[in-house]
Amino acid sequence: MANNKNSSVKEELVKLRSRVMPSGNSALYLDYVKNGKRVRESLGLTLMDAQNAAQKDKNNETMLKAETIRIQREKELLSGKFLVDNDGINTPFLPYYRDMVAARHGNPESQGNWGNWRSCLRYLEAYCSESTTFKDITPKWVQGFKDYLDHVEKDSYKVTTMQRNHPFNGLSQNSKVSYFNKLKACLNQAHREHIIYNNPADSVKGFKTPDVERQYLTMEEVKRLAETDCKYPQLKRAFLFGCLTGLRKSDIMKLTWGEVQKFGEYSRLVFKQKKTGGQEYLDIPKSAEKYLGDRGNAKSIDLVFPLFRYSSETSLELRRWALAAGISKDFTFHCSRHTFAVLLLNSDTDIYTVSKLLGHRELGTTQIYAHLIDKKKQDAVSRISEIFEG
Repeated sequence: MANNKNSSVKEELVKLRSRVMPSGNSALYLDYVKNGKRVRESLGLTLMDAQNAAQKDKNNETMLKAETIRIQREKELLSGKFLVDNDGINTPFLPYYRDMVAARHGNPESQGNWGNWRSCLRYLEAYCSESTTFKDITPKWVQGFKDYLDHVEKDSYKVTTMQRNHPFNGLSQNSKVSYFNKLKACLNQAHREHIIYNNPADSVKGFKTPDVERQYLTMEEVKRLAETDCKYPQLKRAFLFGCLTGLRKSDIMKLTWGEVQKFGEYSRLVFKQKKTGGQEYLDIPKSAEKYLGDRGNAKSIDLVFPLFRYSSETSLELRRWALAAGISKDFTFHCSRHTFAVLLLNSDTDIYTVSKLLGHRELGTTQIYAHLIDKKKQDAVSRISEIFEG
């Protein structure tokens, strides 16, 4: 009798499924039975309607993440330990949040983010009590915390020495946005872990992200920097490379020679964005190639900018270098990315292309730079008025 190869294959207890959305993308979720009830667990992962190789690569990466979660869920079901380590809606809230803060501590690449989580904890401890459970967290409770952040006063939390020496006039808009988002992230995780069945923050409108001034350099200013000596040559090389490619500081710092490839007459960067994890294919101009430096005998895994480290000292040197070049603008390294975007728009590059070159996922993010160009046009019109009024 011929062996039935399929007879030895165990049926998956947890199935990975997808649902097509109106956008054409597909949302991934897990489908399984627990305690006699069917569970459909959203993974918060989406497959794109892939049109090119980069999108297909991204979909493969997403599927790998989803399959990893599916296997873990199946192991938990088979071991009989699935979700027994929490008390559902009776789980104490503050200890749960503190665990999330602790999990983010010690990662040198996200200390700023950990600081925001920790700061939010201070306000949560002032707003609710140790006896608060997830059962108590309703949309009204979430709205109350938002209102609390909006009107927080100095006496509502422990005052540090620094705060005694500086008047406290309430939280900045950025802080309100950040802290409220931390609460939402905590509740999202609790939902994924089936502690709560829905996120009560979903029905509460968050704080509006404030508009911030994006400092950028003109082409003339970039040329002046190129002609001016800098105490740290690799800082100069990295910053000018950012002005001509739009790469973030984090991506420049981790760029390897293996990610620099030659395609015809162009050099192409093939890398993954550190911030988003997105796979990028970026052709760079000839003017940027010289700032890559000489590869020599470097291996594929060697860094292109091996001595480039950004710190408070190099940040200060960036300003000194700018002043030496006759530039009085107060800016950080990220200004190089803004400069790249504005230079493209000033050269009549369409907004869609600029968005792709910057690696933005949403076109709306790139529209911010278009507003900078509008401001420049308005300033030009104002100067004409001044001429006639004068």
